[in-house]
Amino acid sequence: MNAIITRIWHGLTRASDAGAYLQYLTETGIEDYRKVPGNLGVQVLRRIEGDQCHFWTVTRWDSYESIKKFAGEDYEKARYYPEDKAYLLAFEPNVIHCETFDF
Repeated sequence: MNAIITRIWHGLTRASDAGAYLQYLTETGIEDYRKVPGNLGVQVLRRIEGDQCHFWTVTRWDSYESIKKFAGEDYEKARYYPEDKAYLLAFEPNVIHCETFDF
């Protein structure tokens, strides 16, 4: 049975920045994910809780080698952009990778 790899990143913003950050995320990370050969798709999950907003990017990949083309050799580290500091309340150092099986 062949598995694909799912990469999950979590970020936290102010709820008031939710719309602006989604647009920014679309123009940076999402755009970059889509350019990498081996990326099989991307989803963004967003959840507003009070005055904060959680974001998860969930990407699917054909291999760890493809993930490295996006994230670099230390592929378990989260990848951030310079402008993230204007939105994110914290910078989690790592992402989660899971083998994913479709049935």
